[in-house]
Amino acid sequence: MAIFTVVHVLLSLAGIASGLLVLSGFLKNREFGRSTAIFLAATLLTSVTGFFFPFHGFTPAIGLGILSVVTLAIAIYSRYIRTLAEAWGRVYVVSAVTALYFNVFVLVVQLFQKVPSLKALAPTQTEAPFAVTQVAVLALFVVSGIQAARKFGVAPSAAAAARAAR
Repeated sequence: MAIFTVVHVLLSLAGIASGLLVLSGFLKNREFGRSTAIFLAATLLTSVTGFFFPFHGFTPAIGLGILSVVTLAIAIYSRYIRTLAEAWGRVYVVSAVTALYFNVFVLVVQLFQKVPSLKALAPTQTEAPFAVTQVAVLALFVVSGIQAARKFGVAPSAAAAARAAR
C-alpha cells in the first residue's frame, strides 16, 4: 500500500504541475499539447487510483473522485473528440480548470493533514486557517477560470482588438 500511495501522490503532483502549465497557456491563448495530455492522463489516473484506497462506505473523497472523473471525461471529450470546435473550447477550459481545482483542493486537505505546522493551525480542518485557505484557492481558480474561458480560443486579431479596447 505504501508504494501505491507514493504512485498516487506522484500522479497527483504531475497532474497539478502540468495543469498549472496548461492553465497558464489558457491565459495566454496558447495550448501546450504534451502538457495537456500529461495533465489529463495524470489527473484521471489520480482520480481512478484514489478509488482503490481502503474506504468503508461512501466518503467525501469518493464523491469528489466521481466528480473529478466526470469533469475529466467532459474535458477529454471536448478536447479530443470535439476538437475544441465552437463552444467546446470553453467547455474544455472550464472542465479542465475545474479538474485542476479538485486536485489542488485535495492537495490543501492533505497538506493540512500531514504538515505538522498546518495541522496545528487546523487540527480538525474546521478551523479558520483551513477555511480561509480553501476559499482563497477557490477564488483564485474561479477568477483564473473566467479569464481563461474568455481568452482561450479567441482568434489572435480579436484578442489584440480586445486588449486594445481596454
